[in-house]
Amino acid sequence: MKAICKTQPNVGLAVCEVPEPELGEQEVLIRVVRSSICGTDLHIYQWDAWAQSRLKPPVIVGHEFCGYVEAVGSEVSHVQVGDFVAAESHLVCGYCTPCRLGQAHVCLNTRILGVDVDGGFAPYVAIPAANACKTDPSLPPEVATVQEPLGNAVHAVTAADVRGATVLITGCGAIGLFSIGVAKALGAARVIATEVRPYRAELARRMGADAVLNPTTDDVLGYILRATDGLGVDVALEMSGHPASIDLITRAIRPGGEVSLLGLFAQPVSVDLNALIFKGVAIHAIIGRRLFHTWEVMQNLLRSGALDVRPAITHVLPWCEYEHAFELMASGQSGKVVLTWED
Repeated sequence: MKAICKTQPNVGLAVCEVPEPELGEQEVLIRVVRSSICGTDLHIYQWDAWAQSRLKPPVIVGHEFCGYVEAVGSEVSHVQVGDFVAAESHLVCGYCTPCRLGQAHVCLNTRILGVDVDGGFAPYVAIPAANACKTDPSLPPEVATVQEPLGNAVHAVTAADVRGATVLITGCGAIGLFSIGVAKALGAARVIATEVRPYRAELARRMGADAVLNPTTDDVLGYILRATDGLGVDVALEMSGHPASIDLITRAIRPGGEVSLLGLFAQPVSVDLNALIFKGVAIHAIIGRRLFHTWEVMQNLLRSGALDVRPAITHVLPWCEYEHAFELMASGQSGKVVLTWED
């Protein structure tokens, strides 16, 4: 079969002929119908310092995908042939201390599909049955494939209490955009978003943001203080990975507020901890999805119709146009980019 692979330690990806995956006793074979491109995939494509330190080519890339179960291993019972599933990309050990404490999202032995082992930018992929999350077959495949990154947004939002809250979201990449919809679906009274790219600012409005401000040209802090009678926001979600957002959040969060940090920073960031301490702010560091509580919350939101993420999915392309898909991702002129695998 043909698959999109990282074959060499340099910039770019390649289409390779690879064997169809063999099925282990506790695995399922998935016929992939959609996959979506993550910021991590872009790092791999660009072969930045992180990718150089982590990947050992050759590997089939891609960790966001959905499809139909074609076969199941001899020890698999809870997933059946024909089930529509999406993948949880974190392969965890189940025996380290965090796993035994119900914190598998920080498993000490985590491996990631499409990074440490072959992933889902291919027509077929074999994954542990435990990582195949059954999905409502009525859900559009373009939505089903983005459940993995959507789960990051659900984790970040649900770490705080957004009911009736004024929420600040800094950065409107895909997960920031998803977070707008999740916060609204879970009862946020008002969502204020920051974004420097006009294209993504418009997507933020379509996802339901009440205000979208450009932090390079607008007085974001002044707007927030005026909108909250000088108090500040109840909840802040940092999604940009830009150091200036930390200073903004430190000033904009109200006393007793909550902050979720998900954006990754290229360099260590200076933080006024005294300001946060004296405000009594609760800080949540977010990685991945809480396995599998986040999946249950997310799928309930999608099934109920309370959450519609389709405005954030801007491009659906045939898999063979992956080069163009990565160009769109790098340009910032896209939301979520999805690849199709039927043909």
